[in-house]
Amino acid sequence: MAASPHSPNSTFRRLRGQRSPAEFAALVRRAAKEIGETVSCDARYIGRVESGEIRCPNYAYERVFLHLFPGRTLADLGFPPREAVRGRAAHRDPFSANAAVPVPAHHRPGPSPKESDVLRRAFMAGGSATVAAATLGLTLLGDTRRVPARAGESEAAAVEDAVRQIRLLDDRHGADALYRRAAEPLRTAYALLDAGAARQSTEDRLHAGAGELAVSVGWLAHDSGRFDDARSHYAEALATARVSGDAGLEAHAFSNMAFLARDCGRSRESVRAAQAGRRAARSLGSPRLLSLLALREAGGWAGLADRKACEEALARAHTEFSRGEGDTDPEWMSFFGEAELEFLEARCWAALGEYARAARHARRAADLQDPHFARNVALYTAELAGDLARAGAPDEAAWAGGRVLDLLAEVQSTRIRSMLSGTARALVPHQRSPRVGTFLTRHAAV
Repeated sequence: MAASPHSPNSTFRRLRGQRSPAEFAALVRRAAKEIGETVSCDARYIGRVESGEIRCPNYAYERVFLHLFPGRTLADLGFPPREAVRGRAAHRDPFSANAAVPVPAHHRPGPSPKESDVLRRAFMAGGSATVAAATLGLTLLGDTRRVPARAGESEAAAVEDAVRQIRLLDDRHGADALYRRAAEPLRTAYALLDAGAARQSTEDRLHAGAGELAVSVGWLAHDSGRFDDARSHYAEALATARVSGDAGLEAHAFSNMAFLARDCGRSRESVRAAQAGRRAARSLGSPRLLSLLALREAGGWAGLADRKACEEALARAHTEFSRGEGDTDPEWMSFFGEAELEFLEARCWAALGEYARAARHARRAADLQDPHFARNVALYTAELAGDLARAGAPDEAAWAGGRVLDLLAEVQSTRIRSMLSGTARALVPHQRSPRVGTFLTRHAAV
C-alpha cells in the first residue's frame, strides 16, 4: 500500500533489507549507470523517501527504481500515484522528447494560477534551462516572493534539489543558457542563510546546500567563459565551507578553483589549490575524491612543464581511482568515472606537447562516455579533435570536429566552442583536404 502524506514508506524500507542507507544509495547509483541515467542519490535521500518526505520520486529516480526492482510499479514500492500527489506538476522538457522535470512540492499545496503562469513564461522564454531557477524561486518564495523569517526543512530541501537540477541540465545541455538564470536561486539561498533556521540541523543543510549551489553556479560561469564570475562564486563557496567547517564542501571548492586556475593559465595557483583540496579531503575517506584532486594537481604541473611532478600526480590519481567507488564519495562526484579520468589525463599530455599520446586518452574518454551525457561527449570529442590536429592527423581531426558540430545543436558551451575554434585554426594549413575543407566551412557557418 502506498504511504500516506504523513506516514513513513515502510514498503520501501522493507525493500532495502539489511543494507544501510548508504549501501542502498550506492546500489541505486549503480543501477542508474546501467541505464544511462544520472541521480545524486545518497543516504539522506533514502532517508527522505523512507520517512515519507518524498512522496513520489522524480522521473529520473522512477526509471532507476523500476530498473532496480523489475516487474514492480511505483505503488509496489510504496509510492502513491503521481497524479494523486498534490503540488507535483510535471513539465515536459522541450529539449528532450522523453525527459520531464518535475517541480518538487515539499508538502506544499498545488501551484497557484500565478505560479503556473510564471513557469509557463519561463518555459517560453528559455526552455528547460530555466526550470532549476523557476522551480527554486517558486518553491521557496511562493506568491509573495519573500524569504521566510526562519528557514525550515522544505527550504533546505529546495536548495538541495536546485543543485541537482542544475547538474542534470548542465550534463545534457551545457552551461551557457543556464548561468544567468541560476544566479537568482543562489541569491535566495544566501538570503535564507541570513534569515537563519530554527534547528541547527537545518542550518547545516542550508550551509552545505548554499555552498554547493555556489560551486554549481560558479561552474556554469566557468564553462561559459565568465572566469571572473566563476572565481567569485568559488570563493563564496570556500568561505561558506570555512564558516561551517564543511571539509567536503571545502575540497569541492578547491577542486574547481584548481580547474579554473589551470584554464586561466595560472598553473602554480592550480597546483596549490589542488593540494589544499587534498588536505581538506584527507578526513573524508573517499579515494575517488583524492583521485580527482590528484588529476587537478597533475594538470597544474603539466602547465608548468614539470613532467616528473605531473607523472607522479597521475600515478597517485590512478592508484586512488583503482580503489573503486565508496559510500563516502560525495554525491557531486557522480560525473567522475573512467571517461573523465581519461579526459583529464589527455589534457595533461597535451599541455606537455605529447599530442599523439593525448589523443589516445581523449579517444578512450569519448568512447567510454555514455551518449546520454551530450555535453561530456562533445567536450571529450573536442579534446580529441584538437589533439589529432596537433599530432599531424588532420583528416581524423576534421572528422572529430564535425562530430562536435553535430553535438553543438543540443549543447551550449562557450568552452567547447573555444576548443573547436582552436582546432579550426590548427587545420587551416590543411584546408585543401576535402574532409578538412568541409569541416572548416561548417565551422565558419556555425
